[in-house]
Amino acid sequence: MKTKQLAAKRPDGHASSKPRHTAHQIESPVSRGRSPARPFFIVDLEATCWDDRICRSVDDMEIIEIGCVLVTQKGAILDEYSTFVRPKDEPILSEYCTNLTGIRQKDVDRAPTYVEAMRQLDQWMGGRLGIWGSWGNFDHRLFASMEQRHPTNSQFLSMAHVNLKRPWKQTNGTRRTALRAALAHHQLSFVGTPHRGIDDARNIARLMPFIDHHRLLASVGALGVITKNDSGSGVGGPKS
Repeated sequence: MKTKQLAAKRPDGHASSKPRHTAHQIESPVSRGRSPARPFFIVDLEATCWDDRICRSVDDMEIIEIGCVLVTQKGAILDEYSTFVRPKDEPILSEYCTNLTGIRQKDVDRAPTYVEAMRQLDQWMGGRLGIWGSWGNFDHRLFASMEQRHPTNSQFLSMAHVNLKRPWKQTNGTRRTALRAALAHHQLSFVGTPHRGIDDARNIARLMPFIDHHRLLASVGALGVITKNDSGSGVGGPKS
C-alpha cells in the first residue's frame, strides 16, 4: 500500500485541511499482498448550512468536509482519509454551520477546493475499487449535485453506492435510524464530535457488524453511479 495521505490533527483533535504524509499505517490485507474480496469505503460529508433558510436543497449546499474510512466487513478500519473543503459559491460559513459542525472559517479558508479534494481522495484510494456507503442518501445526492457544478470524473464516484441505513434497519427491525440512535440500539455511545465527517464515518463503521451482509449487498446500487449528468436536486436538511 502506498504511503497514505491523512489530514493533520490540531491540538483540539479536529482534522485540519492540510494533508500530511505518514509512514505509520494500519496493516491490512492489501498491505500484506492479499486483496480483500471487495474494498468497502464509508463516507460522511459535511456541508454549508443555515438556520434561516426554510427550504434547503443540496443544490444550495457545498461540501466542507470529506471523511472516509476503508473498512472490513466487520467494520474494522484499515485506512482513512479526511480533509476540509473550501466552498466557492458561498465561501463564508454561517454561524449556525460553525456551531453545528465545529468547522471554523479558517479551516475551510486554507482547505483544497472540491475538485482538488476529490483528486486527493482518488490518490489515497490507490485503485482499490469496491463499494462506498453512507448513512442515508444525503451524501450520494450531495456528491451528485457537486459533480453537476464542478465535474471531477472521480474514480471514487465510479463505484456503486449503498445506503447503509436501509439494510441496518431491515436487519434490526427498528424505526429509529438516526446515527446516534442506531448506536444506542446496540448499547454503543458516539465517539468523537457529532456532525464531523471523519468522526461520523468512524462511528458508522462500528455498526457494520450489525448489518446482515446479504441485505447490504442487495441494497447496493439503488441510486446508480454518479456522473456529471446526474441531477442532485432535492431537499437537503438532515441526512436521511
